[in-house]
Amino acid sequence: MIAIEPIQMVDLKTQYHRLKSDIDEAIQQCLHQGDYINGHYVREFQQDLAHFLRVSRVVTCANGTDALQLALMGLGLKPGDEVIVPAFSYVATAEVIALLGLTPVWADVDPLTFNLTADQVERVITPRTKAVIPVHLFGQCVDMTPLLNLAKSNGLAVVEDTAQALGSEYRLSDGNLQAAGTLGDIGCTSFFPSKNLGCYGDGGALFTNQEALGERLRMIANHGQRQKYVHELVGVNSRLDTLQAAILTVKLKHLKEFSQQRQQAAARYDQGLQNIPGLQIPTQATYSTHVYHQYTLKVAAGLRDGLKAHLSKHGVPSMVYYPIPLHQQPAYQSSRYPKNSFPIAEALCQEVLSLPMHTELNSDVQGLICSLIGDYMTQQIKSA
Repeated sequence: MIAIEPIQMVDLKTQYHRLKSDIDEAIQQCLHQGDYINGHYVREFQQDLAHFLRVSRVVTCANGTDALQLALMGLGLKPGDEVIVPAFSYVATAEVIALLGLTPVWADVDPLTFNLTADQVERVITPRTKAVIPVHLFGQCVDMTPLLNLAKSNGLAVVEDTAQALGSEYRLSDGNLQAAGTLGDIGCTSFFPSKNLGCYGDGGALFTNQEALGERLRMIANHGQRQKYVHELVGVNSRLDTLQAAILTVKLKHLKEFSQQRQQAAARYDQGLQNIPGLQIPTQATYSTHVYHQYTLKVAAGLRDGLKAHLSKHGVPSMVYYPIPLHQQPAYQSSRYPKNSFPIAEALCQEVLSLPMHTELNSDVQGLICSLIGDYMTQQIKSA
């Protein structure tokens, strides 16, 4: 079986052509109005996203990293305060902590979901700990109920990094579902083009159900002002362009459909890969829906890089998210965290491999990918 078109890790072009008329019309409206900064579409998108998430306040900003920084600024943390983050995550989560003079404290993760757990967080809490940032990695929620209980008992703020899981939902103890990013004090997300809800440039947002906190975040993102030229707080200049908001306003209407398409693609991968030796397919947690920002395998020790090369040889892209745990990144290395400090995170960096995942995947392409993986892994396991 041969794929005619090059296989894409993320196919943004085809998705655009599917939504082209509506997106082009929204862009033209923005250009016609000449409304480029804090324009109509920004306000409309904030309202639409708040309705979608069932949250009282959404504040848009320039990108997902800014969202995290604004959240920590909004909480009023002081230099030297500790913030707990997963050792297995993208660097932005730790980056903003260091930029503000705070202290990142790493915690290990669950080997099945790759997410932070309350047990791992509890091990690293100190008297200086002021906040924790659970990252809803790859498309499903951290188990939030025990984490929120732990945070409450220790007086910790909770900032949810929802950049990879916008649209996923957490199952509460009463069976009701609540949107990822709306359970803690502040939720943050990114609209980077490859995200489940992506614009065509940079963008981000914060959300909260605390009105006073929401207003504080809005002010900090706008030079610390509530009234023009009256700067009550030390702030920054971080805003979502109106053109990007116009695009997002259109795409948000399709986010549930996007999630369903990713879930269908994940189910096809599950079926094609479930009996292949040396592989662990993604774990679906019972307490969360999964919107599959990534479809990430765990590959038996020593075989990941060979499998990646085999796929590349046959025109199939794949990615390693992430090759180095945060505590071993050159910028964050410390004698406090020697090798094997976080064995699960360190092992995952040698095992994980993410396959093409987007809304335009079709069964033929996925059949080819599964066949290539099956042939390689079966041969390697037999010859071991």
